[in-house]
Amino acid sequence: MEQSTTEEPGSRPAPPSEDTAVDKPTAPPSKPSSTDGRRGDASNAHVGPTSGEPPHNVDAEQAVLGACMLNHQAVEKVRGTLDAGDFYRPAHETIWRAILALRAEDAPTDPIALTDHLQGAGDLSRVGGSSYLHTLVAAAPPSADNADYYAQIVRRDAQLRTLHATGIRTVQHALTPGADPDEIRTAVETEIRVERERALASGSSRLSRYIVNGWDFVTKTGADKEPLWGTREQTAWASGESLMIVGAPGVGKTTLAHQVVLARLGLQAAVLDLPVAEGERVLYLAMDRPQQIARAMARRILPADEAHLRDRLAVWQGPLPATLDKEPDLLAELAAAHRADTIVIDSLKDAVSTLVDDSLAVAFNNARMRALRAGVQIMELHHQRKATADAPRGQRSTLDRVYGSTWLTAGAGSVLFIAGEAGDPAVTIHHLKTVTGEIGPLPVVHDHQRGTTYVEPTLDPVTLLRATTDGLTARDLATALTGDANPDRADIEKACRHLDRLVKSGLAVKAEGTAGGPGGGQQARYRPSARHITAVS
Repeated sequence: MEQSTTEEPGSRPAPPSEDTAVDKPTAPPSKPSSTDGRRGDASNAHVGPTSGEPPHNVDAEQAVLGACMLNHQAVEKVRGTLDAGDFYRPAHETIWRAILALRAEDAPTDPIALTDHLQGAGDLSRVGGSSYLHTLVAAAPPSADNADYYAQIVRRDAQLRTLHATGIRTVQHALTPGADPDEIRTAVETEIRVERERALASGSSRLSRYIVNGWDFVTKTGADKEPLWGTREQTAWASGESLMIVGAPGVGKTTLAHQVVLARLGLQAAVLDLPVAEGERVLYLAMDRPQQIARAMARRILPADEAHLRDRLAVWQGPLPATLDKEPDLLAELAAAHRADTIVIDSLKDAVSTLVDDSLAVAFNNARMRALRAGVQIMELHHQRKATADAPRGQRSTLDRVYGSTWLTAGAGSVLFIAGEAGDPAVTIHHLKTVTGEIGPLPVVHDHQRGTTYVEPTLDPVTLLRATTDGLTARDLATALTGDANPDRADIEKACRHLDRLVKSGLAVKAEGTAGGPGGGQQARYRPSARHITAVS
């Protein structure tokens, strides 16, 4: 019986099987028809090695082109990674060439400019018309930084297609009567060498993908950036570093996290009197009791927030497809898939196979670092160790009280610890791992009905300073904050730093102390500044 040779328009024939007679070696087709740009269905979004087609990812190609149409900075990031031939769909290759041509003229690359350029070249109908260009814009990631991530996917699949074609040609040559093994080896080595050299030159090779020169590393990677939460002097959450919020069940970890999330969405400006930078889109991994998380978040949501939350907040409910120690790229892939620049992990115990195993903690940190490298900001909610029977009540909060391997906190940029009893409205926040200056200890109060948290004003250093008639010493403030009549040296040093920050910000003045003598020394004393007294009186 004769086999049908009819093929779907825009598809490529399957590579020859081992049973197919080969008269002479031919290069296999590796791309669909140029009219394929009109097919926007997701069935061809990602094709792997078992599908009969060479590897390609249409979604990634669309994301790259959409980003480059919206932002010329994305073009500069991507052009060093991709050649036009790296796109699987000929329509995408044509659009990419048009984008480069427009950028060479310092012209815009938006759909209007591209439509005009493609129409002038006679290519508009072949790429699917102006409507398809708007489809690409809708597929764009939220920032130019993510365009390079998608470009790496496109480049990887292009490399796999090249190897796929090389393998087929090698088989065909090997089955040719009288074939010379040396010639076949030479041809294969040449093709692979050319591809390797191109990968190294473009920076897409795994050996050079994340290499930067020393000057850029110091002046750009290491440059001061505005914090995500806090000030430069007191940073709770730094850009490019993860924030871990730790505490026992019921002390308000989720309540605090939700306020920061809403601030990242632009629905409030500050949390605990510290400013929060607005982001683009948040992906909340609600793995630990999603219904309870939903009820907690609902306390802060108004009907007017509906459009905001639909557009800028995505929530994953329940377990992930795999734990992050087993799939270290999953976190970055989730962010890319949902166009999120911020991910909240609630909670860490649901994201890692086991938290006490050092090797798995290192594997999770690898996942965390890969997501951060992709430009994703990370907040993690985590639990403390259970108190032992002989543990002193009110023991000092330290990193040792965080549950699990030490490598969990070692890779975090900032660690906040909420100390208190489950359900208590009044708790204390300790900054166990700092980025810049230490925050707290902060006595705070949760309003469980409204889902808000505020700093207890009676223990605010500024309030305490204003309430005195003769100012405060560092020891005085340490006693007030800790409730201990004999605070230790560490608490006094923290109080001193608090007071020095008030001096720096103009809220206090400092009278230097004197060294000891026959009558004894005097500690430095801090008083509210005259300007501040006038302003608040």
